[in-house]
Amino acid sequence: MRQLRLAEIVAGVLREHIINGDLEDGDLLPGLDKLVKEFAVSPPSVREALRILENEGLLTVRRGNVGGAVVHRPRADSAAYMMGLVMQAEKVPVVDLAVALGHLETLCVRMCASRPDRQRTVVPRLRRLYQASERTIDDPVAFEQSCQEFHDGLVTLCGNRSIVLTVTAFEWLWRGQHEGWAHRVAVMHEYPEPDLRRDGLRSHLAILKAIEAGDAEKAGQLTREHIENPRIRNVSSKGSPVVRATDIPRTSSMDGDPPRLLSALSIPE
Repeated sequence: MRQLRLAEIVAGVLREHIINGDLEDGDLLPGLDKLVKEFAVSPPSVREALRILENEGLLTVRRGNVGGAVVHRPRADSAAYMMGLVMQAEKVPVVDLAVALGHLETLCVRMCASRPDRQRTVVPRLRRLYQASERTIDDPVAFEQSCQEFHDGLVTLCGNRSIVLTVTAFEWLWRGQHEGWAHRVAVMHEYPEPDLRRDGLRSHLAILKAIEAGDAEKAGQLTREHIENPRIRNVSSKGSPVVRATDIPRTSSMDGDPPRLLSALSIPE
């Protein structure tokens, strides 16, 4: 019990260094001998502390000749994975996740329209993203990515970091579900037809204008109508599969850049 108590103290100090930014993402912790000397504890206590932080996703302990403990800053995909495990255990249907994301994105749009500084911080950025979609409308691959970036902007420009992180975590989980549009684009190479692209562009422009006018109610209503368009997302609770987190590969996303928001929400009947 004494070793575990000391290990928790050591883990707590190192955790604070990681969260506060004293240790950067990708940094190597000092070797075992240096940590033992720094904290004046036994090697087993240090090893236990490293195991605690590794279980939290804050470290990767490499063993062998190229050993060492690599620091990982907390990330939304780690939170999403843990949330996904809870959802999977509680048998939450995929449609439930999609509906939640729809409500969250609508909330973000309303917040964008309510920002007193929107003309300076929100509208110019969204206009550039919209214009990028206009330029790529004849290229389904580029257009799909541009539309995703426009939806990302609707979330990230809402002005509330807690909501952005929550949506990012949910989006990471959503994109790994086989029923989602993001999965179908990436794996099945399914892209919207030209008429659906034009409809989407018109919807984006209407949302942008409502945000610019500061009409939060109209902006939210337009967003709901857009993402609930049956040709974009056909939500059905009948036979909806359960959210699965254990099927999502984590190695590539944990080693690479944090995942982008992917906001096209599509569930077939």
